[in-house]
Amino acid sequence: MHGLINRAIERFIRDTYGRDVWALIVARAGLGFSEFEAMLSYEPALTCDVLAGAEQVLDRTRDTILEDIGTYLVSHPKLDPLRRLLRFGGVDFVEFLQSLDELPGRARLAVPDLDIPNLELSAHGGNIYQLRCDVPTAAGPGFGHVLVGVLRAMADDYGALVVLDHAGGGKDVEILQIQLLSEAYSSGKMFDLAAGQGT
Repeated sequence: MHGLINRAIERFIRDTYGRDVWALIVARAGLGFSEFEAMLSYEPALTCDVLAGAEQVLDRTRDTILEDIGTYLVSHPKLDPLRRLLRFGGVDFVEFLQSLDELPGRARLAVPDLDIPNLELSAHGGNIYQLRCDVPTAAGPGFGHVLVGVLRAMADDYGALVVLDHAGGGKDVEILQIQLLSEAYSSGKMFDLAAGQGT
């Protein structure tokens, strides 16, 4: 598992719950170290151990934790560059959804060994969409829940009102259902091409 993924989990726990809670999770997972290195690779079992430790310490389900991580990646001020990168996907939420199939390729341009699942969006009429995530074997299931959090935060960013549902799937695929209720529900966040101009 790429260190960036593990580092994102670590930062989410530390920024949301504090360093003491992270230390408890590290101890519960039996890591033997306190911080992940962003550019190293780790055995997938370590990520599973950390998530299992987080479930126990936080008394929350893994799916809920993963969704919260997705929301954190887009909404936390420290990660505004990622939000800005995603906003380049389109001028509105529908264009953003339609650009998601390009996301894994763009991520690999920045970090070649980062294994982001392939994404495939299909439209079903009436502003209903289905997003298929082909989950890499090493990553295991759960990435779809991260995407639910990302999409919920991005909808807020664009000012869109959506209903999101993780519809399950199998060992190698996860399915998300997306219903767009209003593309202009609120004003959303400002976005300018120049860095530092958005709010």
